[in-house]
Amino acid sequence: VQLQASGGGLVQTGGSLRLSCAASGRTFNAYGMGWFRQAPGKEREFVAAISRSGGSTDYAESVNGRFTISRDNTKNTVYLQMNSLKPEDTAVYYCAARTMDGIVTSGRWYKYWGQGTQVTVSS
Repeated sequence: VQLQASGGGLVQTGGSLRLSCAASGRTFNAYGMGWFRQAPGKEREFVAAISRSGGSTDYAESVNGRFTISRDNTKNTVYLQMNSLKPEDTAVYYCAARTMDGIVTSGRWYKYWGQGTQVTVSS
């Protein structure tokens, strides 16, 4: 599967963005999906994950209550709605796919990765 992330940009503190990740192929609902981010000089970190059906989700503590992950299997797309953005959310955001179901927060278990989209939150 190929993943194409979009929707990043520059936003002020407290603002919102919605990231999208479009997947190629016919079996999008066979993949568990996740969002990760990497800030300059820092390691990549887990942001959110969603199961194949969308029935289960999980979030990093730092974004819980502000970010929402969702998916539309008819459009082969996963979303990350980001509200109440903070400067510390500034990073390149990556979507990723894994072939097994369930919620996984470690990037090592994701086989496919998108190219990343930059999110910058100004103070």
